[in-house]
Amino acid sequence: MTSVHEPASEEAVAEIVVAARADRMPLSLAGGDTMAGIGRPVQAAATLTSRKLKGITLYEPAELVIGAQAGTPLAEIEAALAEKGQRLAFEPPDYRALLGTEGEPTIGGVAAANLSGPRRIMAGAARDALIGVRFVNGHGEIVKNGGRVMKNVTGLDLVKLMGGSWGTLGLLTEVIFKVLPIPETSATLVYSGLDDERAIAALSEALGSPFEVTGAAHIPVGEGYQTAQTLIRIEGFEPSVDYRLGELRDALADYGDPATLPGESGDALWRGLRDGGPLISLSDQAIWRISTRPGAGPALAAGIRAKVQGWHYFDWGGGLIWIATPADDEAAESVRAATRAHGGHATLMRAMPELRAAIDVFEPLPEPLMRISREIKTRFDPDGIFNPGRMYAGI
Repeated sequence: MTSVHEPASEEAVAEIVVAARADRMPLSLAGGDTMAGIGRPVQAAATLTSRKLKGITLYEPAELVIGAQAGTPLAEIEAALAEKGQRLAFEPPDYRALLGTEGEPTIGGVAAANLSGPRRIMAGAARDALIGVRFVNGHGEIVKNGGRVMKNVTGLDLVKLMGGSWGTLGLLTEVIFKVLPIPETSATLVYSGLDDERAIAALSEALGSPFEVTGAAHIPVGEGYQTAQTLIRIEGFEPSVDYRLGELRDALADYGDPATLPGESGDALWRGLRDGGPLISLSDQAIWRISTRPGAGPALAAGIRAKVQGWHYFDWGGGLIWIATPADDEAAESVRAATRAHGGHATLMRAMPELRAAIDVFEPLPEPLMRISREIKTRFDPDGIFNPGRMYAGI
C-alpha cells in the first residue's frame, strides 16, 4: 500500500515534490480520486493529493469569473454559482457511477481531465473556459499562468496545456474559470424511431440552424431503450425557447412529430447522457469514449459493431460516441481500426487494470507528436515522477 501525502498549502506541495525528485520517487497525483480508473495503471511509491487544498479564492459574479483551490469539491463550486444564478457552462460530468468510484469530484480534476458534457457543442470544453492556473511542476517550482480575464496570457499558454494533462505535468493548486448565467428555462425535443444515419442528419440540421441548440444526442434501440430517441435541447428565456422549438419542429418536419420534455425531465435525461449513464449496467464491458466528425459517427460506430458485439449512443450531434465492447484486445483493435478508417480519437474510459496496462488507453500519437509530448514532459517533469505512464507508456 502506498503512502498518501495530503498537503494543505501550495508551499507544502512544492516541498513534497522536491523531496520526491531527490529520492527519484514516483508520485500518483490525485484530486478526489473519482477518475483513478481512467488511464494506464500508474506504478508509484506514493500518492500526492490536492484534496486538502480547498476553498473559493475569488468570485466576481459581475465579471463572470470564479477561482478556487484545486481540491475544492465541484459541488461547492456549483452551489456558490447557483446562488448567483450562474454555472460552469461546459457541463462537467460525474463518472463515479460509471467507474464504480467514491470520493468527491474536485474543480482541479475537472481542469486536469478537460472532460465536458453535452453543452460542449455550444459552450466549448472545460479547457476553453479555463483562464488561469497555479501548479507545482516536477522541479518543485510554483508556476502561475493566465489570470482573471480571457486575454491575460502572454508567452506560452500553459493554461490550455494543463487542461487535459491528467496530472502528468504538475499538480494543479488553483484554477480560474469563466462562467455563464443559468438560462431561465430549457426544453428538449424527442424524435422517435430514427436510425443512426437519419438521426445524425437531423441533429446536423438542428446544429446548423440559427436556433442555438445546446444539446444534440441520439440513443439507439437496446439496453433498456425500446425505441430509438433523438434529442435536441434548447435553453434561454421562455419566449425565445418557445419560438425556437416551433421553428425547429417546422425545419425538421421530415423527421417526424417530436414530443417535448420540459426542463426538469429533460435535465435528468441529459445528466444521464453526460455521465455515461446508459452504459453503467454493462459491468463486464469495456467502455470507450470516441470523438470524431459528427458526419462520420454512424459509420465509425457501425465499423466497430461489425467486428465485435456492443452497444452505443451519440452525443455532440454525432461527434461523440459512447460505446460498450468486450473487454479484450480484439475489441480494442476494432475500435482503433475504426478510428483510423473514419478519423477520430478513442479513450478507454472503463476496463480492468490488466487491459489498461496492455493496450493504448488514449489515442496513439504519430511519432512526431509523441516526440513533442516527451519533450514537454521532460521540461515540466524532468525525472518523470508525476503519474508515470498514465497517458502513454514511458512518459
